Amino acid sequence: MATNLRVFLLILFVAIFAKADDLPNGWEGAIKPEHVRPHVEFLASRDLAGRSGANSAKAADYLAKQFRDCKLQPLFADGSFDQPIPTSAEVDSSDESPRIVGRNVGAWLEGSDPKLRNELIVIGVHFDHLGTRGGKVFRGADDNASGTAMMLEVARQLAVAKQRPKRSIVFVGFDLEEQLLWGSRWFVAHPPFELDRVKLFITADMIGRSLGDLPLPTIFVMGSEHAPRMKLLLDDVGSPRGLEVARLGIDLIGVRSDYGPFWNEKIPFLFFSTGEHPDYHTPRDVPEKLDFDKIARVSSLVLKLVEATANADGAPEWTDEVQPNIDEVKAIHRITDLLLQAGEKKPLTDLQRLIVTQAQNKCQQILDRGTFTADDRKWLIRISQLLLLSVF
Repeated sequence: MATNLRVFLLILFVAIFAKADDLPNGWEGAIKPEHVRPHVEFLASRDLAGRSGANSAKAADYLAKQFRDCKLQPLFADGSFDQPIPTSAEVDSSDESPRIVGRNVGAWLEGSDPKLRNELIVIGVHFDHLGTRGGKVFRGADDNASGTAMMLEVARQLAVAKQRPKRSIVFVGFDLEEQLLWGSRWFVAHPPFELDRVKLFITADMIGRSLGDLPLPTIFVMGSEHAPRMKLLLDDVGSPRGLEVARLGIDLIGVRSDYGPFWNEKIPFLFFSTGEHPDYHTPRDVPEKLDFDKIARVSSLVLKLVEATANADGAPEWTDEVQPNIDEVKAIHRITDLLLQAGEKKPLTDLQRLIVTQAQNKCQQILDRGTFTADDRKWLIRISQLLLLSVF
């Protein structure tokens, strides 16, 4: 998962979201901590040495075995669970093949409805990490063994359910995300099916900690602004007990994970993340530091959302037109207010204070007016990016 997100979201959601004890009652999730823990502990073990190169292949083997155990169908040609990923440079010579540098792993569950089974919901997460560098192992427990555990348990739950979902569900483990999203980019460029069959793509990257290691019960869900039906489904599904769902516009943060290639194709998507923490991309990202209750809750939320989407009468549809939501203005106003009050905890230069003050004043004008236009939102995106670059 890419950087520059932690501090910005940290201040935003500390101010806005409640502690776990203050949350309203939710529902009990089907996926439990003891379900996801073994996946994380294997994938982030010292034996896999950070899941890069040959050790990434060991992780891929593990995913394929889990899919076989669930009796899912292989996704790729000739009955294979594997999609080899070559180097970015294609080899033109007929007597020379491109070098294989990784592999995606995929399976699928056929839908039960004769009319809707041709439509696909894809759950895809990256299972690779940074490997061993300078003699230190980057185990990647949160990034992204946590998301991979979610996908595997959602697959298991759907595979053993008495009633299959109406639409077909695809499960993909992407390799080489840490190398410019190469695995998911290759998958989208060489899909095993027509891309217009994909009605929703779901990914999760880092769902086992909390933003800045604060006691936040929050899962950030991004992308629903491009698929209005998903906003409604998220509201209808609600959340498991002890978990808060916070929606954020994806254009405020840009491409941070494997949703990027799907976003480029205008395929509706949702990105789940609990945010960055101080151990991100360090050898300290180990299983012992994860909140397995949170991983289980997020996994249960994804499961329920997939079931609701797969069985709905209509499928999500992409829209370029993002409707302005004045709650985003309130959030930025709150951020600037906190920055100006932070004092020595977050000292500002004269230039930074000028930017923050101007942003706060503009937000206050919008809030006083009570309307939030498309032009206002363009400004909000620019000021959010400016705050990221200049203040954080």
